[in-house]
Amino acid sequence: MTTPRSARTPGQPAIDSSNDVPPPLDYSFRCLTQMDDILDEDPRTGQRPLKKTGEGKVVSSALKVNNNAIQDLNGFADIMSKLLDKPEEVSWVDLSFNDITKIDDIILQYEGLKMLYLHGNCIADLSEIDKLGKLPNLMSLSLHGNPIENEKGYRKYVLAKVPQLRTLDFSGVTKCDRADAATWNKMYGGKKQKKKKKKE
Repeated sequence: MTTPRSARTPGQPAIDSSNDVPPPLDYSFRCLTQMDDILDEDPRTGQRPLKKTGEGKVVSSALKVNNNAIQDLNGFADIMSKLLDKPEEVSWVDLSFNDITKIDDIILQYEGLKMLYLHGNCIADLSEIDKLGKLPNLMSLSLHGNPIENEKGYRKYVLAKVPQLRTLDFSGVTKCDRADAATWNKMYGGKKQKKKKKKE
């Protein structure tokens, strides 16, 4: 089951619920086809204005690039360093409703990332999720609306590979979820790795 592209991203997360926290840098619904296109666009304006440094960089810990037609994250790090005052402190990235087919390793350099929205994309290989286990602070991840959602044991697989999550697809991770994921990992995790090595 695929999530319609026109569907609206759920409500803004807690990181933007306080007036003390800067609003996100928002490039959603801009018809972008690649990350570099951002440099030719103005960010969307919200109820609170974006704060900028003397160098013109935005003071924010969140980036929204949802509802575009981006296929990969080429140039992502360069864009982050050009736009954000402290890119290394980004805690929320919204890449939902694009055409992304894999999770680029560039995401892993942002170790402070707490929320990553990837729902409504084209990720078809469950093993792509393995990479996200390297993000120590990742608490919220959304992947529904990708082809991988239809894979048997999808939720168990994701939680086995990214055990630090507190919410997956906007649903809280329960003790039962964790127990199921641990059992799944003992039964199938090793086998999948062995199969992968044989193919290589």
